[in-house]
Amino acid sequence: MKLAFLGLGNMGRPMAINLHKAGHEVVGFDPAPRASQRLSDAGIRTAPSARTAAEGSAAIISMLPAGEHVEALYLGDDGLLAHLAPSTLVIDCSTISAESARKVGAAAVARGIGCIDAPVSGGTAGAEAGTLTFMVGGAAEVLERARPLLEQMGKNVFHAGPIGAGQLTKMCNNLMLAIQMVGAAEALSLGAANGLSPQVLSDIMKRSSGGNWVLEKYNPVPGVMDGTPATRGYSGGFGTHLMLKDLGLAQENAVAVRAATPLGSLARSLYAAHCLAGHGDLDFSSIIRMFLKS
Repeated sequence: MKLAFLGLGNMGRPMAINLHKAGHEVVGFDPAPRASQRLSDAGIRTAPSARTAAEGSAAIISMLPAGEHVEALYLGDDGLLAHLAPSTLVIDCSTISAESARKVGAAAVARGIGCIDAPVSGGTAGAEAGTLTFMVGGAAEVLERARPLLEQMGKNVFHAGPIGAGQLTKMCNNLMLAIQMVGAAEALSLGAANGLSPQVLSDIMKRSSGGNWVLEKYNPVPGVMDGTPATRGYSGGFGTHLMLKDLGLAQENAVAVRAATPLGSLARSLYAAHCLAGHGDLDFSSIIRMFLKS
């Protein structure tokens, strides 16, 4: 089918490529010319605007930085929802607030358009390998329409509940991930300060009670694990400023529902300091630089 993919950054571009490899006619758009050019270099057509990309598309998949971008794309008289046929399927894979997802979802339902929020986990490596995990909020029947596309970009598809539930699930997941990364960075740095090999320490902890996803898939120490951002100067991957945004969403939600998240609050402060030090565009695993001795 013809698909529009809107947002061609580190995550969106490989996701669009996987849909193209699956045989779909993909048309991409990103406001950043370089991002669009990278998709063109992969042999996939790009459009000069989101609306042009969406014309005649059976489904719209978006992967944007924040809720304000998603709302601007879909809502209002100039938003995409005002110009899409009711048969169009909208899949938003951005990580945004549940409130923004519900706002877009309600507007889509009012126009008879099927819409789900489907944020992802798995990082850029998962996006490239097509092994992402999708956390979906929306009606079950709309998810079933979207499932074939999701399964061409990922390995796991979970129905978390109604619109917005996917975002709430992703919020909790990234809260845990941020805390895990800080913990792994602190432990590995302490080991290094005592002369332990980060490789040996990582191997031991992975098979011990300290084992976690960070040590298994995303080690923050350069040279320990092939293919991670740490091996390429923390370029690419998931930006520190994006992790800070996600932790901000978690803290705002915690205040709203009166939940205690003290470790999340501390992690947010650490990532905020890392951003203020000029590292916002580096992968979030670069937080280890706060702990490693120079």
